[in-house]
Amino acid sequence: MAKLAVVQMCSGVSVERNADTMAHLVRDAAAQGAVYVQTPEMTGSLQRDRMALRAVLRDEETDLIIARARTLAAELDIYVHVGSTAIARPDGKIANRGFLAGPDGAKICSYDKIHMFDVDLDNGESWRESSAYEAGNEARVENLPFGKLGFAICYDVRFPQLFRAEAMAGAEILTVPAAFTRQTGEAHWDILLRARAIENGAFLLAAAQGGTHEDGRETYGHSMIIDPWGRILAQAGGQGEAVLVADVDVSDVHAARRKIPNLKNAREFALCQGNGEWGGERA
Repeated sequence: MAKLAVVQMCSGVSVERNADTMAHLVRDAAAQGAVYVQTPEMTGSLQRDRMALRAVLRDEETDLIIARARTLAAELDIYVHVGSTAIARPDGKIANRGFLAGPDGAKICSYDKIHMFDVDLDNGESWRESSAYEAGNEARVENLPFGKLGFAICYDVRFPQLFRAEAMAGAEILTVPAAFTRQTGEAHWDILLRARAIENGAFLLAAAQGGTHEDGRETYGHSMIIDPWGRILAQAGGQGEAVLVADVDVSDVHAARRKIPNLKNAREFALCQGNGEWGGERA
């Protein structure tokens, strides 16, 4: 049994202010007994202005958010998972990168968001994440003292094959730090998160951005911790900061997977497509 936490933020454009907010929330979670704390996607800055974003970009070694996370992890003797922040790559491109620091402050791993949010929504919102960010190409599972952790970021949640691959590799706790838009969040957020937990028989932790941001965008919030049966153990509101802590026991994962062993029961199959001809009556 371990207490794990997610923190909800409403990140602005100032990396320094966001780092201070992150530190306050992480300390709050640790004070409640959390040994692991996850922050949202784009903890460091939510900034539509690409030129302004590039002006504050740093590489992983010098990034303020990652440095603060490492300091907090060592100070509090916990795991700090930066859901993601924008990182300058050596090739001049930008990574939407998650980062996990251990209790000694050392890097355990990083994860670059694989699926880019390139969409056109009904209300006129249009997003082209691929115009600024380079997609990652590696899924990741890390074995931690309280369970095996699988990584994802936001839009990745719509690609169940990623979570299935991580579950098949042993992941017991899935993570989806996010900055979901209000429109897509209202329609799909809780359904997608609970589905990923249920179909993989895993805990799911999702730290979210929530509220109206300095750059004008609106995010949905409703950070969640979900158990392997799809039950919501903790949930934040739609606006502003929050700290959620829940007890996580991976024996619940194994119990759920014994009851419904769909990971074991999965089979390879062929996909056959017809020639378009109809052999019966049409309605």
